[in-house]
Amino acid sequence: MNENNLSKDKLDTLFDEIVECGRYAKKIQKNITRNYKEDGSVLTKADIEISNRIINKINTLFSDCNVISEESITPYNKEAPFTFILDPIDGTDIYSQGLSMFVIALGILDINKKPVGSMIIAPRFGIGQEELTIRLDPYQTLLVDNQPYKFQYKKDVPTQLTVSSKIQKTLNFNKFDGKVRTFGSSILHILAPAIFSNIEGCINQRAYAWDISASHAVLEYLNLKVLYKDKTPLIYDDDLLINRKVCKDIIYCGTQKCIENMMQLIS
Repeated sequence: MNENNLSKDKLDTLFDEIVECGRYAKKIQKNITRNYKEDGSVLTKADIEISNRIINKINTLFSDCNVISEESITPYNKEAPFTFILDPIDGTDIYSQGLSMFVIALGILDINKKPVGSMIIAPRFGIGQEELTIRLDPYQTLLVDNQPYKFQYKKDVPTQLTVSSKIQKTLNFNKFDGKVRTFGSSILHILAPAIFSNIEGCINQRAYAWDISASHAVLEYLNLKVLYKDKTPLIYDDDLLINRKVCKDIIYCGTQKCIENMMQLIS
């Protein structure tokens, strides 16, 4: 299988399913109830339903590809041509409280485990409108809200950052005099430097592949960086993909210069 085998028609069908699931999550959000996993993290009925729906759709459309989902354990083939990484609801805690900053996110890795595709819907968190959609078919043009997107910002100087909700326990922000924003969704935190005009960078806590990959693909497409504190790039190794572990350290996202500046100011 080569890159052309992920046909546009099938990707259209998959993207429509992602969008429909996002709108479904929004519709039922008011009446959702909170449950908990063994590790204490929040789980809802919507997480399970959406995970099952999207996995079934991927298996129908792309039967020779891997699917990794936060909420489901599925077979993994190291020789599969593509790997789909699903977070059925990123920001479940936020979602379960009725807040707006949650997403459904699907990242796509190629056979070399490089992030090359992304499908994201944030049904209540748009840019000047109700809904945000991201679509990056592998090796194609990035679409934001169904329009081709071009990154036109100078973002080497960090003045506004998105950070994960627990990062203040890890890092010292005393030398940083800019603004810090926390949404409750790692996908949105990492995506923010790419699509929000005045947010230059992101610092995100250690996270799982499904919390990162969909946004990582967008940053890769735009030649932005996702680096560990030791300045090495985040790669999708067996620990992330097969063993389902968190990445080895916190990550910095943005331009190379912005990340260097963040590391100097925040330690």
